[in-house]
Amino acid sequence: MSIAEDPTLMAIPDTEQVVTEERGRLFGIAYRMLGTVADAEDAVQETLVRWQQADRAEIEHPRGWLTTVLTRHCLDQLRSARARRETYVGTWLPDPIVEAQGMVEADPAERITLDESVSMAMLVILETLSPAERAVFVLHDVFGLEFEEIATMVGRTAAACRQLASRARRHVEERRPRFDPDAEEQRRVVAAFLDASNRGDIDRLLALLDPSVVLRGDGGGMVGVPRKPVAGAERVGKVLRNGYKRYLGAAGHLVSVNGGTGAVVTMDGRVIALVAIAVADGRITEIDAVFNPDKLERLQG
Repeated sequence: MSIAEDPTLMAIPDTEQVVTEERGRLFGIAYRMLGTVADAEDAVQETLVRWQQADRAEIEHPRGWLTTVLTRHCLDQLRSARARRETYVGTWLPDPIVEAQGMVEADPAERITLDESVSMAMLVILETLSPAERAVFVLHDVFGLEFEEIATMVGRTAAACRQLASRARRHVEERRPRFDPDAEEQRRVVAAFLDASNRGDIDRLLALLDPSVVLRGDGGGMVGVPRKPVAGAERVGKVLRNGYKRYLGAAGHLVSVNGGTGAVVTMDGRVIALVAIAVADGRITEIDAVFNPDKLERLQG
């Protein structure tokens, strides 16, 4: 009798091989669901601990088993996170992944496929979904899992998962930011924006803003930034002008933020802000600026 004919003769999946093959995919799922690097890493670690403790002889499909455990953990975390974020002071922004020479975020960035689904603007939209909608959307629309698979992971029927996905997709499409996939164009516009900012050329800076630009700032109640999103070039320009006066001597540097071009802002040798910038039609359409010192601590040299 062959191994294929007798499931009891199948080899137990090698732990190290599974961990090597699945860690990056699991992190990608968890980060899109939870929106923070630390929470995503904790979710992956918890899942792998469960894997090491499980009777792997009874696990026929390791990838599905790991995804199920991870998804259920993330759903629990999302439900508690929603309650915490309701009391958060000001606007809560996702925890961005930075990729720049010499910065400590290189490893997380290498473990995730960076595309529009993980842009800061998209993660902001995902925050408005219910935990179940977010999980189903990420698993189906981003990672391509079938609804029958997802149903067992989220404890719903396949039909219910289809409805959740449809509702989430409609919500995302209604709010999807204008997005220019041309990386060089993004870099050109953001570089011009930073040059104008560093020089204090406010007029040139304002000329780069789309008329409907939106600025969101996350200070966590510890830094004086607008507590609600600011919309419109004139209003955003006023915020930027005030910011320039407040942070004289600060300098912005180009970095990759969640796969797009953004900036890290330093002053007196410390990182004071991390900014994700969305570009469309040669203009800046969204600015997401993280000032919360707790979220920037891991970026300090």
